[in-house]
Amino acid sequence: MPAEYLTFAHGALDCVARLLSVELRPGDAVAMEDPGYHHLLDLVPALGLRTVPVAVDDEGIRPDALRAALRSGARALICSPRGQNPYGGWFSAGRRDALLGVLGEAAGEVLVIEDDHAADVAGVPLHSLTTGGLARWAQVRTVSKHLGTDLRWGALACDRTTLARHDGRMVLTSGWVSHVLQETVTRLMTDPETQGLVAAARSAYARRREALLAELSAREVAAHGASGMNVWVPVRDEAAVVNGLRTRGWWVAAGARFRLSAGAGVRITTAGLGVGDAGGLAGDLAGVLGEAQVTYGG
Repeated sequence: MPAEYLTFAHGALDCVARLLSVELRPGDAVAMEDPGYHHLLDLVPALGLRTVPVAVDDEGIRPDALRAALRSGARALICSPRGQNPYGGWFSAGRRDALLGVLGEAAGEVLVIEDDHAADVAGVPLHSLTTGGLARWAQVRTVSKHLGTDLRWGALACDRTTLARHDGRMVLTSGWVSHVLQETVTRLMTDPETQGLVAAARSAYARRREALLAELSAREVAAHGASGMNVWVPVRDEAAVVNGLRTRGWWVAAGARFRLSAGAGVRITTAGLGVGDAGGLAGDLAGVLGEAQVTYGG
């Protein structure tokens, strides 16, 4: 991806909030993944902006949904090229090209913000929209998913105009990202032992996610999780599934906080789920879904 213009921020949300604040005005529309990351879904309206849902599938945001959002007046797009939270989608090369085609049709200037939050542990290659010659773009990467949640550091690669606007606002607020923090992140990124741990984590996360998907498939439970650390399971009654699994010792997240107009579902975070535990969780989930179906049937 292009890296001619780089700057830093205090994490992804800090960076995205600053970009939206300097680029848009209250009432402007932002195209958002649906389902999508709940903190971003909360952030956009908190800034006085409107959210426009963009449906996703296993390859990330859908071109037809993006086209509809842009035609409705969205002036910015926030998306994840891989490890999408909570659905797990990731851009194939073909999907990336199709999305660039849609963006090329847009009337007016659209700021594209890629949140590559799980870059080092997503478990799949990157096919970035930033390689498509966009006029206005930014890609954000953080280290909280693989180096430590308290390392509040984010890197931003972007076009020249976006860099100037982001840094101009940052000078007036926090000023800069601690050089002590930057040095810590640099040393961790270049340390061979740390690199080995990150590689091992990437493989472990993939095995755990794939183990649960396989166990769910064996029980004919539809689920999505092509990359990253989450699995999304469509359900009819989120509360019934969450509460049913809780009584069996499992804690999963109701999908309501991740949705705009998408169908109901639950998010299962697989990062800490041992491969040997996948069958037990899948069996309990299938049982809970069966109980919910009986209830629906009267």
